[in-house]
Amino acid sequence: MNVDDLVAIDVHAHVEIARDGHGSLSPELLGASEAYFKSQAHGQPTIDEMAAYYRERKMAAVVFTVDAEHATGHRRIANEEVAAGCAEHPDVLIPFSSVDPWKGRAGVREARRLVEEYGVRGFKFHPSIQDCAPNDRMAYPLYEVIEELGAVALFHTGQTGIGAGVPGGGGIRLKHSNPMLVDDVAVDFPHLKIILAHPSFPWQDEALAVATHKPTVHIDLSGWSPKYFPPSLVRYSNTLLKEKVLFGSDYPVITPDRWLADFDRLDIKPEVRPKILKDNAARLLGLTPKETDR
Repeated sequence: MNVDDLVAIDVHAHVEIARDGHGSLSPELLGASEAYFKSQAHGQPTIDEMAAYYRERKMAAVVFTVDAEHATGHRRIANEEVAAGCAEHPDVLIPFSSVDPWKGRAGVREARRLVEEYGVRGFKFHPSIQDCAPNDRMAYPLYEVIEELGAVALFHTGQTGIGAGVPGGGGIRLKHSNPMLVDDVAVDFPHLKIILAHPSFPWQDEALAVATHKPTVHIDLSGWSPKYFPPSLVRYSNTLLKEKVLFGSDYPVITPDRWLADFDRLDIKPEVRPKILKDNAARLLGLTPKETDR
């Protein structure tokens, strides 16, 4: 991957369909997500189609699925398939994986194998869908191996469109995605690289506090159009967190085209824009030589 040729790095893109046509979500939860994002029939691009999409735009993307088999009973898309698909497009795709914390020691072994054998650079956690709070000790062996291997832990934070409007929210508990719960993780694993995904409604101030206080905690801006960002998030992105805020779209429910068009109209300092769009992610993901990270 030639980072210099890229205009942006999207750190939050979902693989929603496997090669055999199996979806990452049940039809009920997928329908709720589409209705929430007003993106009905947004499509479920394959990994090859995602690569073509980002390549055309001279962007790279972090891609992953979500493993929530324990809580949902829905079979996941195989991490190996995602990683192998990314390996076919190393110029634009960066593989992350997802391991359900409920899988215990088997999950820890899988995480190690995915990094060591498949080149996975990080892991996506969705506490609400996985029904596991970030600071639940059950997940700690996973964080230990992720920290040891220098990979990234990306946590969904805030409300989720998945399950929205379904009776009982589809069993999904929003409380697990309070970013303050990730503060415990950052304390107990001080060298673990962490991303808090999304503007964390209704806990935006909590997310800003954690990212400001803990050196390894970053924030991605996915899942919202920038025109809806809270003023506090814009202010911190321009100042205290200008080295720790990352472009993310939540593709395919929000496209980079739409996100970037709205970001162009956001009051972000010219010198900060390239940091958010590419430089911060390149440094966090280890895509740039260490001597350029200073």
